[in-house]
Amino acid sequence: MDISVIVPLKDEAESLPELCAWIAKVMNAHNYSYEVFLIDDGSKDNSWEVIQQLALENTCLKGISLNRNYGKSAALNTGFQHAVGKVVITMDADLQDSPEEIPELYRLIVEEKFDLISGWKKERHDPITKTIPTKLFNYMTRLFSGIRLHDFNCGLKAYRLKVVKSIEVYGEMHRYIPVMAKWAGFGRIGEKVVKHQARKYGKTKFGLERFVYGFLDLLSITFVTRFRKRPMHFFGTLGILFFLLGFGLTAWLAYEKFHNVFYSGIKGREITDKPIFYLALVAMLMGSQLFLAGFLGEMITTNSHRANEYVIADKVNV
Repeated sequence: MDISVIVPLKDEAESLPELCAWIAKVMNAHNYSYEVFLIDDGSKDNSWEVIQQLALENTCLKGISLNRNYGKSAALNTGFQHAVGKVVITMDADLQDSPEEIPELYRLIVEEKFDLISGWKKERHDPITKTIPTKLFNYMTRLFSGIRLHDFNCGLKAYRLKVVKSIEVYGEMHRYIPVMAKWAGFGRIGEKVVKHQARKYGKTKFGLERFVYGFLDLLSITFVTRFRKRPMHFFGTLGILFFLLGFGLTAWLAYEKFHNVFYSGIKGREITDKPIFYLALVAMLMGSQLFLAGFLGEMITTNSHRANEYVIADKVNV
């Protein structure tokens, strides 16, 4: 199969018939073999009834209804598990992503050999209260991840099938799929300017709080992807640095006291009377605790059933 399209949705009953007809028109015009997964993430309207009716009219459409609203990450991950097309394309259900972009996304993956292509909504039809926080969010993500994308949160993306089968999207991590793909070893990540259309039906399901949660998720994914398999490298390094800092300050205070008493004849203040002594003591205690946390984390990781989790690039005669 050429393409799997995954559409996570919540309360988008009005837009689904138009979206599915648009996707079918593009697919048929280019003679693609395809499947479309409509993932209903706990809709309160009649979205599921609409999906069931559309699936009867077009056998390429497949619907999955989640038991409740789990979030966009869960919906995408469900679609990734079921997808079989050699190119997987994700898009939103609100008609702001154009299916007309699919052929070029497909070409970039198949012919240009990209692992992932992320859409870039260069011209957005959103209020300034949404565009400014989005720019800040994208800047911080570029800074932390080192991936030079302008729009990490664009719902319109294309992947090689192996990419989506090699990552697990959970929580609110759908914003950071390019980051997860990079750390799974898929480094050919590109970007394509896509058309952003004004919302035709309903209203957005996301508020400003997503940017706060997004930054916290960025810290989480940065730590997890880099140090999940080697916690001692993170905690141990910090622990040693803190301990050496505290030990160095203590040694300096002891030397100063020794020099003043035996060489200068100045009694001076006791070491324990100086605030810096307690700062040094705290630093050594923190260093010891961080080192111990890294050691315990290393033991847990070593004994985990997923200790040797990795992605196989290819096989032959196996």
